[in-house]
Amino acid sequence: MPAKAAKTTSKSAAKPAKSGGGGGGKAKKKKWSKGKQREKLNNLVLFDKATYDKMLKEVPGYKLITISILSERLKIGGSLARKAIRELLAKNLIQAVAPSGGIYTKVIKKETAAPAVTPAAAPAKEGAAPAKDAAPAKDAAPKVEAPAKDAAPKKEAAPKKEAAPKKEAAPKKEAAPKKA
Repeated sequence: MPAKAAKTTSKSAAKPAKSGGGGGGKAKKKKWSKGKQREKLNNLVLFDKATYDKMLKEVPGYKLITISILSERLKIGGSLARKAIRELLAKNLIQAVAPSGGIYTKVIKKETAAPAVTPAAAPAKEGAAPAKDAAPAKDAAPKVEAPAKDAAPKKEAAPKKEAAPKKEAAPKKEAAPKKA
C-alpha cells in the first residue's frame, strides 16, 4: 500500500504563503505577565502566650504604634492588632496621638513628685528679690518690647478712589467701499 503523503488538499496548503511580515493575517495575542507574586503572610489570628507576653512587654516602648507596625513586628493579623491596641489603651500602656488616624505612641510619664512651692504662690516678703523663674507680679507694669530694627514700618492703607464713570466709545466710522 502506498503512503498517503502525496495528498495535500488541506486548507493550509491551499493558501499561498505570504512573504514578509506585513499586512493581514492574525496577530499573536499579547501574553500578559502575572506580575510579581508576594509571599502570603501567615499571620496569627489569635494570640498565643508568647506573642501576647511580647506584645505587653515591647509595644509600650515603641515610639510609633500603628496597626501595620504591630502586624509586621508581631506577625499578627490586622484585626488582632486593632484589638491589641484597644487593650493597651485600656491598660494605659500607650496613648493616642491621632485616634481617628490610628496613630499611637508610648505613654510619656509626667513627674508625680509633690508640687514644689513656687515663690509666686508663697507669701512674698517685702524687700525680697523675686526668683528668676517666678511669674511676674500682677501689679508690675507689663514689659513693652521695642520693634525690631529690620522690620519695615507698616503703611496705612490709602482710601479707595471712587470709580470714574466709563467713557462712552465714539461711534465707529464705516469703511469706504473698495474700488475695483
